[in-house]
Amino acid sequence: MDIDKTTLDDLSVFRHGDEIAVADKLDRCTTTHGSEQLRINFSTALKTQEEVIAVQQTLKLILACQAQWPRTISNGTVMVVEKYFDSNISVIPSNPSPFQAYMYKLLHSPDYALVTYSAKHCFDFIKGFQQLLQLFDGKEQPAPLKQVLGNIRQAISKPQFDIVTRHANAESLPRAQLLHFAHFVRYHYKHHMHDLVVWYAQLDAWYGMAMAVQQYGLVFPEFVQATGPVVKAQGLYHLLVEEPVAYDVLLDRQTNFLFLTGANMAGKSTFIKSVGVAVFLAHIGMGVPAKQLRLGFFDGMLSNINVVDNITRGESYFYNEVKRIKATISKISDGKRWLILIDELFKGTNVQDAMKCSSAVIEGLLKIQNSLFILSTHLYEIGDGLRKYPNISFRYFETTVTDEQLKFSYHLKEGISNDRLGYLILKREGVVEMLERL
Repeated sequence: MDIDKTTLDDLSVFRHGDEIAVADKLDRCTTTHGSEQLRINFSTALKTQEEVIAVQQTLKLILACQAQWPRTISNGTVMVVEKYFDSNISVIPSNPSPFQAYMYKLLHSPDYALVTYSAKHCFDFIKGFQQLLQLFDGKEQPAPLKQVLGNIRQAISKPQFDIVTRHANAESLPRAQLLHFAHFVRYHYKHHMHDLVVWYAQLDAWYGMAMAVQQYGLVFPEFVQATGPVVKAQGLYHLLVEEPVAYDVLLDRQTNFLFLTGANMAGKSTFIKSVGVAVFLAHIGMGVPAKQLRLGFFDGMLSNINVVDNITRGESYFYNEVKRIKATISKISDGKRWLILIDELFKGTNVQDAMKCSSAVIEGLLKIQNSLFILSTHLYEIGDGLRKYPNISFRYFETTVTDEQLKFSYHLKEGISNDRLGYLILKREGVVEMLERL
């Protein structure tokens, strides 16, 4: 799925400042490299439905085997393995006798301590891979997992690692054998060891994703074959909201445009981002925050949520809104399936101008039936003029006022909101009173 940096930022996939991000929430990796690879997985779009399903199957297999997942490889182990090759130490004898091993310890005591410490971690590293291969042996392996495990199997199929197979841990090795193992790894296995670090990062990233699915009770979406785009969700909620309200969503070729209204703070932005995050997670093979999600495979997703002005270029907020819409229209005119998310279109101009611009854009987008659109707006007045189009649906978030106190249900209702609560909020927060006292 094609997704740009702006959309990833709009959906808070990655951290900006102190705000928690989707990737942070779903990172249950055990190593630093695993966390780094997870972020690569999240930022690398999968191009086909088959690739997505293969990652789903990989996570499901890891979940089925997670109780037996080897704990031999830790973040500390990976760090020691990497540093071992950069350390400045005296040459390790290649095949020392017990006496030569003793003399190396005697004459190079600090180096001996570093070498044996590192060798034990390298031993654990290889042992962990042997356990992983054994764990998945005989099981039907999805293509991406099979490829990584195949690379690992080939890399560790060395006679020098028979010693790892025969011993439970490095502590049971005689001093001479441990030095022999350390010599082989340092002088003859450096590049393979670095490859193993990379491959384990991918395994750990998948493991972290699988553990997040389990921890947060996420469900794997079902991709359906349909003549047009479709998103059908039950119990969909936003992953980053502490006490979320769930939504049911249905968008398809017959009704591919959702016109969303409601007061400020009523939940419009959260709803739009909930749909966007769920569709994004579905397209990287992750589970999603919902009771059920059935959808077609999308070629891309674009958002227009957090547009900003550009002072250095002298570009206004409104001008950048126009540029983003122009770029969106250019992309989605390719006949492919897109999900387009637009929050408060044309906030950067006056109301009358915004209404005219919004109506023109919406009526144009309604002609594109092979994509899905969710658009929120305060300009409820333009809704009546859009009712003539059969492929648009109208939903709103209701706000009730009791004794000048706002109550938000965050539940989607059918229709168009005409709530105007800005002045009430200004008054409730004491701003009106402060101004009167000036």
